[in-house]
Amino acid sequence: MIRNLAASLVLFESIETTAPKAKEVKRYVDKVLARNKEQSLIEKRNLVKIFFDKNASDKVFNELIPRYESRKSGFIRSFHLKNRLGDNAEMMRLELVDKKVFVDKKPEVEVKAKPETKKKSDVEVSVKSAKDKKTVEKK
Repeated sequence: MIRNLAASLVLFESIETTAPKAKEVKRYVDKVLARNKEQSLIEKRNLVKIFFDKNASDKVFNELIPRYESRKSGFIRSFHLKNRLGDNAEMMRLELVDKKVFVDKKPEVEVKAKPETKKKSDVEVSVKSAKDKKTVEKK
């Protein structure tokens, strides 16, 4: 179970689980990332042994080891969440420290020039002149 949670953490870069599981997974993944700093065939084979998922071991080998080259430890950040509703279990979120954030680019909207409108002062003048005409007509 710990290996599966560790593989999910590596693949998705964040997971939510109960506090005891989160503490164990955090220790486990920190040790794995700290131990496998070199990019050699032996290290890659060790990662395949540790993670059942080949995609997780490839991601550690190709992305995470180069990303955390300057760090010695502390690869995972943990947050306490609210207790779970069903059984009131304490929940935690685990995230990799330099988590990639994907942002969708919004399509650029072309702004068209607005048609020229009358100036505020022109509108006021025409209104005043219309009022004068009405008052003149009434007399």
